[in-house]
Amino acid sequence: MLRTLLAGFLMLLPMAGDVAAQEAYPTRTVTIVAPYPPGGAADLTARPFAPALERVLKQPVVVVNKVGAGGAVGTQAVSVAPADGYTLLLTVFSISTIPEADRVAGRTPTFTREQFVPVARLNADPTVFIVPPSAPWQSVKELVADAKKRPNEILYSSAGNFTVGHMAIEVFQQTAGVTLRHLPTTGGGPALAAVLGGHTTLSAISTGAATPHVKAGKLRLLAGTGAKRLPAFPELPTLKELGYNAEVYLWTGIFVREGVPDNVLKTLGSAVRQAVKDAEFVAASTKMQMLPDYLDAEAFKPWWDKDAEMLAAAIRRMPKPESKK
Repeated sequence: MLRTLLAGFLMLLPMAGDVAAQEAYPTRTVTIVAPYPPGGAADLTARPFAPALERVLKQPVVVVNKVGAGGAVGTQAVSVAPADGYTLLLTVFSISTIPEADRVAGRTPTFTREQFVPVARLNADPTVFIVPPSAPWQSVKELVADAKKRPNEILYSSAGNFTVGHMAIEVFQQTAGVTLRHLPTTGGGPALAAVLGGHTTLSAISTGAATPHVKAGKLRLLAGTGAKRLPAFPELPTLKELGYNAEVYLWTGIFVREGVPDNVLKTLGSAVRQAVKDAEFVAASTKMQMLPDYLDAEAFKPWWDKDAEMLAAAIRRMPKPESKK
């Protein structure tokens, strides 16, 4: 009798799992983890996006800045969170570069891309190459010609190793066949200040950060790193049209850890699609010049794969520190 009851109970277990997987979602607070400090692209996108998503899901949506190790701490935390769809990751392209940088350095990655499922891309903004008014180059062609005469002498600043500014210029110099000298700083603000103060002569930053300084005559633009010219600067050429295969974006996307049930992914994907169209989110994004550039999960996955491989290849081609001696 006991054996029969036990057998029946074991047969019901898979059914119980199926029922649990199909439970209503969401029924409680959803957390968006932004793995960077306030003021960065992930945080600036997450803050107006959370209330927009909340209005769709009809449940509280909170943003938590879980920072450290260049974004690795918060990203890794989501990779081991419960696979129930209540912990989302809103991050930038560093989800692709951090694991590859760890591998190249001989470290075991704290997380891998395979641990995440993309829900949607929210935006994708190209960077712009900025120089001070005193810079000797009026074009990218002149910059390249000068760099070939003075290898490793032209100094550029970025927000840090493997950030978007670093990778944009790294991909460019590999494509152009030049060697520039990198000054990593502690963030986007210091990287910009280095150019404004004349400490470096080049950087790659977001359009929104560059625009007020360009209008004030404190910076000049050389090129954009997108596939198309920027509406704000229609006269500015792209690196691609100048013959350099260097297409790099500062994008943000929503991810969940692998294993989240399909019904939750479907609900979440639909909610994100609606939230991106929210008038208040669009207005906030427009003000920051980070316009929504939405891709659903089906379109985002191959785009992410291609972008990640391009960045990984660039990281693998970088000279190791000891080879610079």
